[in-house]
Amino acid sequence: MEALRKSIADGNCLLNLNERSMEEIIRAAGAFLVQTGRINEEQCDAAVQGLLERERVSPTAIGHGCAIPHFYSEAINEPLMLFIRLKHPVNLGAPDGVATRFLFVLVGPEGIAARHLDALATIARLMADDEFHYEATRARTQQAIVDALDRHAYRSRPSLPPPKAPTSAEEFTPTAKPFEGLRQDLARRLPHYIDDFRQGFQKKCIASILFMFFACLAPAVTFGGLMGAATGGQIGPVEMLIGSAVCGMLYAVFAGQPLIILGGIGPLYIFTIILYRLCGQLELGDQFLSVYAWVGLWTGLFTVVLAVTNASNLMRFFTRFTDEIFSALMSLIFIYEAVKAVVVTFQKSFADPDAAHDSAFLTLLLTLGTFYIAMGLSRFRRSHYLLPQMREFLADFGPTIALTSMALIAWILSEEVSLSTLKVAEGLQWPTMIDLGDVPSWVRWAAAGPALLATLLIYLSQNITARLVNSPENKITKGAAYHLDLLVVGLLVAGCSLFGFPWLVAATVRSLAHVRALADTEETALPSGGTKERIIHMTENRLTGFVIHLLILITALFFLRHLSLVPMAALYGIFLYMGVVSLVGNQFMERLSLWVMDSAMYPATHYIRRVPIRTTHLYTLLQFICLAVLCVVNVIPSELIRILFPIFIALLVPIRSFSAKFFREEDLAVLDAEEAPVEEESHWF
Repeated sequence: MEALRKSIADGNCLLNLNERSMEEIIRAAGAFLVQTGRINEEQCDAAVQGLLERERVSPTAIGHGCAIPHFYSEAINEPLMLFIRLKHPVNLGAPDGVATRFLFVLVGPEGIAARHLDALATIARLMADDEFHYEATRARTQQAIVDALDRHAYRSRPSLPPPKAPTSAEEFTPTAKPFEGLRQDLARRLPHYIDDFRQGFQKKCIASILFMFFACLAPAVTFGGLMGAATGGQIGPVEMLIGSAVCGMLYAVFAGQPLIILGGIGPLYIFTIILYRLCGQLELGDQFLSVYAWVGLWTGLFTVVLAVTNASNLMRFFTRFTDEIFSALMSLIFIYEAVKAVVVTFQKSFADPDAAHDSAFLTLLLTLGTFYIAMGLSRFRRSHYLLPQMREFLADFGPTIALTSMALIAWILSEEVSLSTLKVAEGLQWPTMIDLGDVPSWVRWAAAGPALLATLLIYLSQNITARLVNSPENKITKGAAYHLDLLVVGLLVAGCSLFGFPWLVAATVRSLAHVRALADTEETALPSGGTKERIIHMTENRLTGFVIHLLILITALFFLRHLSLVPMAALYGIFLYMGVVSLVGNQFMERLSLWVMDSAMYPATHYIRRVPIRTTHLYTLLQFICLAVLCVVNVIPSELIRILFPIFIALLVPIRSFSAKFFREEDLAVLDAEEAPVEEESHWF
């Protein structure tokens, strides 16, 4: 590594070479070595011919976007290494299908085989480091490459303990010491605090902000409208918008994992409705907000106590089994709500036999148009057309482009076809503090009962979503902060209760969409002939979350009435897009697709190779039954059963433990592994 660093530091570095074939690259490399006085013309001719002959015999593209052309002859006196970064990746036939961007040209005298093997091993380890790959791609100067090498060397030091996956059981070390989990979270995240803001000033972050602004705004208005209708207007869209904006900004600044997006979720919506109806039965309907505030204060207190007493360590009993089911459920809820909204539109249209059906069909077209444009542009990064910068722009801004274009079409056709748009209040009335004394004394203590159930729901939703965000596959490098995140959420719940704002918690689909929007990906080839994107770098920052919710606050304060121009059909398409995208990479969904796949075409994944296929199907069936039960609980008419949703989620842990009686431990270790092995290949997308 030291020899490699010294070579680049001495000037053996050629950035943004604009050649498009291996022959052109090698000839440009030879010319560079001659111009810089490292070899003479005669040595250059010998080296170029030798390198080209070596490429004809066997291409030297080894994968990970890297090639190592090499040639050794007595005509060359001293060993030389030249680092080249191409301006545009070139397909040089790498075994993993990744276009080559980096080349390490090695030339020198014969008899240095040992040094050559060491160089090959060093380069292979270097290019397998996704962080170096990302930094080297964006380096502007030779010194930036050297700095990236230094950071790679620091990460690879044998004296450093191997990094632990944020979601592994080791992250949740049991301890009886209060505040110990919070202390560890702060020690882990504080050193990165300034960098969290600095990393937000990137083009990818702008695309993420624009997409997530609408992705967060639509559910906020939707949930707010539903809650307003169910609570007699006491908690409505305005409260949801202001609460989401303020809590989102505070969470982005003070929480440990700022990639998590807070929002309203279905179970908390059901809980609020049941609490409202219970107040009516107890003749406390006029004091609902005061009762709601007391329940929220108790919930906030219990949540803070859980954070202080390291209760998030109990998440070590939750595994991939639970994460996959919960993630799939949240994604299916988004898909279900989008499809349901379109179906209801058709039902209303066809209920009147004399009515025209233009609105229903246009709603369907706009929904599908938004979805397909967003999906198509998100995959444009892999296209062969246009320049790389243009493909990157279209992929990053795909959802925003889809929403804008469909909204423009709806506006053009608005005079001919009437469409449903966002329903918002005409003006903004800033909520005031709730009068806590406006309830009987016994209510203040009785509120602790329902608060226990709300606390369980918040605890599970927050921590499971955090596990999904902190998954090793997302390349999170700054560490997790489960206890600190839970503490911040508990304080925000208590604060929201005082002003009659809805309770907000980590929203799974929105958080995963935020993570995906900030990810840099690399395309790899699959044994089956397809391709797959894998995350190589995550832009971990606090700025995107803060600005997303700042824009929501600005919208609520100054542009609330203009939201009525946004067609609901386009938002249904965004809902559908977020739900489908969140399912991609879910191993449970991949195994579920094996049920209808030709067994001869099964992908070469680690669980296919290591676990009997019958066992894999039975394990998938168990997860499917659990998911089906949770889906039924969420759509069943009985709200008394729906409010027990967190208990059903918690029951997944004993079900997973009980499954050990029917599956071999070694099979469960493969199917339920926290992180898939490096050689695993997905057959989705």
